Order: sequence, then structure tokens, then C-alpha cells
Amino acid sequence: MLACAAVLHRFHEPLILETIPVPALAPGQALVEVVAAGVCGSDVHMWEGRDPRTPLPMILGHEGVGRLVESHGPRWDVYGRPLASGDLVLWERGVTCGACHACAVLHEPALCAQRWVYGIHRSLEVAPHLNGCYATHLVLDARTPLLALEPDDDPALLVSATCSGATAAHGFALSPAQAGANVVIFGPGPVGIYSTLLAAASGAEGVVVIGGAGVRLDFCARVGATHLLNRRALTAEQRREAVFDLTHGLGADLVVEASGSLAAAREALDLVRQGGAVSFVGFGTPVGELSLPPFETLVRRNVRVQGVWVSNLTHTLQAVSLVRQHRQALQGLVTHRFTLDQATAALQAVNGREAIKAVLLPNG
Repeated sequence: MLACAAVLHRFHEPLILETIPVPALAPGQALVEVVAAGVCGSDVHMWEGRDPRTPLPMILGHEGVGRLVESHGPRWDVYGRPLASGDLVLWERGVTCGACHACAVLHEPALCAQRWVYGIHRSLEVAPHLNGCYATHLVLDARTPLLALEPDDDPALLVSATCSGATAAHGFALSPAQAGANVVIFGPGPVGIYSTLLAAASGAEGVVVIGGAGVRLDFCARVGATHLLNRRALTAEQRREAVFDLTHGLGADLVVEASGSLAAAREALDLVRQGGAVSFVGFGTPVGELSLPPFETLVRRNVRVQGVWVSNLTHTLQAVSLVRQHRQALQGLVTHRFTLDQATAALQAVNGREAIKAVLLPNG
């Protein structure tokens, strides 16, 4: 059996379609036919060579939904339901050891030192070779948790739950929004959109989204934003004035930095109230240093700063539930769909912010 994959050989050059033999499965492994693969901002970073975790040549793609073709031995989903050939499944993108200090003691598998992710850590040259979702088929590790999907689930919509949605859910698990709170979110991309939805679902009274793309800001309004501040139309001082007017001069209870911008991170610290929290959920690669006076900015104001690194299965399941509960509001999140041979164009659409969410359909 042969699979087809879009392979990254050189940074910032077009991905090349290649035919790859499907290997014999090892015990516990499963073969899926990829129905939908999300094109994430992290994929763009890897394509550009900005992510140090990129071993060439490789198949990109860490967000995926697929149809089970076969497994070497029986497989069950996370709820104990037996899986059979033809079942539509979603999988946790990260594979962890389950036995290290982070996994077994801290119960934070996102911090597992042995954690690896489909489409990020493994080269095409590493068996079983089909290691990323930009392909017609993917081989899943025996340790990969699976979730059986429902007949009315939209695979193209759900792929974003496996990364952007899960990461946003992790952020809110670490820094929750209370009912009646005022939340400010920087960045109206997929992580910011899910953060907006989570803030609204938490009962936040004011949900302010700051960004520069009008279409994305408008989409945030659809999923719960109460105020939109376009950074291209307003200065930082005008944005600060708007937030403090909304919050009776106090500042936001929670500020979520979902854009991956150092400037936004610094502004976030200026918008949070005394005793509030700032959640850094948007940084996926090194971007430089952030300089600030710790006493005046953090200590004297009792401000909590929370780093958020990726997610785990719990957060993925929360994001899937969120999509199912708000599927009507989220219609239109996927603005661009591409075939596998258009993978480079898909990366360009995300990089140019033409798409809110782009998805590859490797099997048509």
C-alpha cells in the first residue's frame, strides 16, 4: 500500500509531494486515513525555519482527524469504546512516556521531557516514516489516545480543537476567568478565538479582543467578545483608556496574550488590574527577551504571570466539547480548504493572514 505526503525538504521552499510505502504496523500501532489536517501557525514557523524542533526532511501537520484503516491488535477510545476499521477518530497530538516526574508525579504530561508530537519532532527518515498529518495516511503510536467521533461531527472544524482549542483550554485551566470578570485577549487568531469562547463560557462580563485583522475581530464578536479594539486604528494609550473605562479604572482581571508578540505581552502587563493574572498562551517559538521593572510591574501589584505550554488530553477533550456545544457560532472558522498538492499555498494563506483557519483535505 502506498501513501502520498507533502514533504518539507528545505525551509521556505515549496513542499514536495512524495509517494511513501505504508509500513507493516508494530504491535499497538494504528493506521489512519487522514480526513482533515489543520494548518497551524506553528507549521508556518517550521516551514520558515524558525522552530528549532524541525528535523528535515519531514511531513508537517500536528492537527488531524482521520478514519481508522487498521490496527495491530485491538484499540479502544478514551471512553473504552472499541474501535473498528472505518471509524472516524481524533487523536491527541502529543505522545508522552507516562513514567517521568512530569507525567507520574506532577500529572502534567505537557511537560514530559520525552514528549514528541506528530508533524513536529520526527523526520520522514524515522520509522514508521508517516509521522505527520500532511499526508493521505498517518501511523499512530500505540500510546496515542483516540477519541471516536460522532456522525454529525465536522472533521475540518474539529482539527483546530486538537491544538488551538486545547492550548486555549490549558490556559484557562491554569488561569481561570470567574463569572463577572473582565478579560482582555490579544490576538484574534484561532487560539484567541477559542480563548474568547472560553471567557464567554466562563461567565465573563466583559470580553475585550485586541487585534489588527477586522475579519478575525468580527469572528470573535460572534463567539462572545463584547468589545473589539483594532490596534491599527487605536494607539496603545487609546486601548489602555478603553480597557480602564470598561473596568471602572481597575484594569482587567485576566489578560490572555494569544498573539505571540513581545509588544502585546508588555502591553498585557499594563492592562491587568492589581492582583490580576496575565496568561502567555501565544508563544510557540523563541522570540527574544522581554524587559520590565519587576517591582513596579509585578511585585507591588501582586500580578500573576502564567506561562502556558501546549496541552494534554484533558484539554483536547474540553475543546472538542466546546466545538460541539458551539458548532453554529464556530461555523465559518475554517475559511480555506486545500488539497494535499496545495499544501504550500495553505501555508502561505496562513502566513499572510488570509485565512482564519486553513485545513488540508488529503484524501479529497
